[in-house]
Amino acid sequence: MKFFVDTAEIADIKELADTGLLDGVTTNPSLIAKSGRDFMEVTKEICEIVDGPVSAEVVALDHAGMMREAEILRKIADNVCIKVPLTVDGLKTCKALTSDGTMVNVTLCFSANQALLAAKAGASFISPFIGRHDDNGFDGIQLIEDIRVIYDNYAFETEILAASIRHPIHLLQCAKIGADVATMPPKVILSLFKHVLTDKGIEGFLADWAKTGQSI
Repeated sequence: MKFFVDTAEIADIKELADTGLLDGVTTNPSLIAKSGRDFMEVTKEICEIVDGPVSAEVVALDHAGMMREAEILRKIADNVCIKVPLTVDGLKTCKALTSDGTMVNVTLCFSANQALLAAKAGASFISPFIGRHDDNGFDGIQLIEDIRVIYDNYAFETEILAASIRHPIHLLQCAKIGADVATMPPKVILSLFKHVLTDKGIEGFLADWAKTGQSI
C-alpha cells in the first residue's frame, strides 16, 4: 500500500518524507487556504520534496475551464497529478488528460457506480471519501470493498486512493481490502507508530541499560 499525506503544510511533508514512508501528497483548495500560501508556489515546493504524485485540484466546473487550469498546473512539475471532481465535465477532462499522458485523480467519489465511471474514463486514481461517507449514514469501508471487487472483475488499472481516513482502524480495514493508496492527515500517519507496549518496552530497556553503567 502506498502512503500519501493529505496536507499542504511543508514542514509536515518534509518530516514524513524523511521517514521514507511517503509515496505522494494530496492537496485541495481547503488545504491550500489553510496553509495561507500561494497555490502555485506551495504546489511547486511540494513537488520538489516528494518524487511521487502530488495532486493539485482544479477549481473550474466546466470542461474548458478545467482543461485551461490543468494546462497551467501540469507545467509546475512532472509529478503533478491533476485532481478533478466526479462530474460529467470532470470525467471528460479526465479522459482528455489521461489520453495525453497526464496523471488524474478523480475526487469526491461516494458510490461504486461513480468509481466505475471514473475507471472507464481512464482515471489514474479514484478517491472515495470514507469518513465523510460515514458521517452521512453510509458505510465508507464497504464502499472501498465494493470498488475493489468491481475493479478486480474487469482488471481496471485505476488505483483506489482511500481518502477521508480518520483513524488507524480505517487504514487497517483499507489495507485488508486491498486499497492501493491511503491518503491521511499527518496526525493519522504519526499515530500509526504509537502503541503502549512499544513505549513500555523502550522504557524497560532503557532502565535496564542504565543499571549497567555502560555507554555506546
